[in-house]
Amino acid sequence: MSYVSLYRKWRPRTFDEVRRQEAVVTTLKNQIKTERTGHAYIFIGTRGTGKTSVARIMAAALNCEDLQDGNPCCKCESCKSIISGAAMNVREIDAASNNGVENMREINEDVVFPPVSGKKKVYIIDEVHMLSASAFNALLKTLEEPPGYVTFILATTETSKIPLTIFSRCQRYDFHRISVNDIKDQIQRLADEEGLKIEERASGYIAKKADGAMRDALSLLDRCAAYSMGDDISYDGVLRAIGAVDNDRFSDLFRCVAAADTAGCIKCIDDVIADGGVISTFITDFIGYLRNLLLLSAAGDQDISDVLEVTDENVARLKEEVLLSDTATISMYIRALSGLLSDLRYTNQQRTVTEVAFIKLTRPAIGKNEADAAVVKRIQMLERQLDDMKAEYEALSNGYATKKPVYRESVGEQSPDGSIRQGQQNREAGHSDPVEGRPATDRTPYDELSDSMKTVVGFWDTVVRDFKTPKLIEHAMKRCKLAVKDGQTLEIMVESRMCFDNLNGDSGLGRSNIDELQDFISTLFGGMKIPVVLTLLEKEEFNNEQGLEQRVRMDIEPDERKDDV
Repeated sequence: MSYVSLYRKWRPRTFDEVRRQEAVVTTLKNQIKTERTGHAYIFIGTRGTGKTSVARIMAAALNCEDLQDGNPCCKCESCKSIISGAAMNVREIDAASNNGVENMREINEDVVFPPVSGKKKVYIIDEVHMLSASAFNALLKTLEEPPGYVTFILATTETSKIPLTIFSRCQRYDFHRISVNDIKDQIQRLADEEGLKIEERASGYIAKKADGAMRDALSLLDRCAAYSMGDDISYDGVLRAIGAVDNDRFSDLFRCVAAADTAGCIKCIDDVIADGGVISTFITDFIGYLRNLLLLSAAGDQDISDVLEVTDENVARLKEEVLLSDTATISMYIRALSGLLSDLRYTNQQRTVTEVAFIKLTRPAIGKNEADAAVVKRIQMLERQLDDMKAEYEALSNGYATKKPVYRESVGEQSPDGSIRQGQQNREAGHSDPVEGRPATDRTPYDELSDSMKTVVGFWDTVVRDFKTPKLIEHAMKRCKLAVKDGQTLEIMVESRMCFDNLNGDSGLGRSNIDELQDFISTLFGGMKIPVVLTLLEKEEFNNEQGLEQRVRMDIEPDERKDDV
């Protein structure tokens, strides 16, 4: 006969054998004894807590010929067929691989036929959250009003993925994680039944590693028993079998971190890797060790030994080590290592990344310097962005609103065409170096603009690009000049009557394009209300510096650029 794994062999067959789900099994037993069972149930809980086992026990109890205080007798033909998986009236469906509409339609077609044997047809849908939205919809009507001989039992680990329409049609039962002590007792009992000798410390470690799942605990016990090959299952053997690290290693590592012993930390990591440990598992377990220290530190004189879920020996050691640090520092260690655990998922250099993380823990100045450098870099980047926005405003107000580069004139500076521009006279006069184009109106200096106006002029290219207009209007906007009047009004200046008429013309919505542009700016910048005015300058005036000087009442130095030098 082929070997059957322990978790399958010792799966509970009656409600009384189910561990740590007293509220659930008591309610179900009472319903069965009083014949007041529902037509649909949904079992919710983490893996290995007994959802599917209770569903099978429920199916057996509903069809049992000789109930024993609400429990199935496990002796009648109906119980035997259900336990063996041969019962025709109990159908177990894995929604992970049968999650389509057609699968639910098969159920809908099958429920119309009464059970061939037994009293009830029971449909157990495991991992029901894997069903598609259409499959859920296909199941709804049948789930709400099935025939009297049909019972649905749904099981899931993902509550958030279940539609409310499903919840409203089912009785909900929540399965809780099983405590370390209960799992440990069960391991000891089953080991005795199997003729296995296991150290108490070993069973305690397996129970803790199971993380509240009885099935995981029995799978680990199976693995450790195979490793021991008939010998006693020792604590060291368990550690070697599952690739775990002894608590002594965690204790040594914590003491090195608390003492800022960088070399000691590196040595601990090297020992773990040399012994075949998995770095990510090691870090996860060490975070759990720090969690216990954190709880002890935060609790002070209060006794929280039951919450720690460790042996009395380990509790005594933790109480000694918690004195080496404080709550805030241990919390910082946990945050740093949690970040390390995330980084390990995306790197092929796990050892190096881990060593760097522990170097930072033992030498906080390194991490502080990195943080300071990051802040400085961010400030510098923001300063460059502000300078770029200021330069863009200067370009928009002094030249055409296009993205061509602006070259300031200076003695000996080379222009794009290779010639040498002369601008010494302008600097001596105290004026800014001239740029391509000249201001067409008196404007507010950039430094005096409000933050909102700086944002608008800084993203003027975005406004031009995203303002959906006909090609003629788009061309006119690209050829305009931009300035800010009185610090609050955008002035758009054009050089010809055609550009003016195109921009000021009807947008097709009973309003001018300028009005639409004003609303578009308001929408683009979060409701910011900025007036927009359109000014027409004749071509001669647009390009005539003397005329501009009279118009805007400002000193304009003549441009002394020459075509050739």
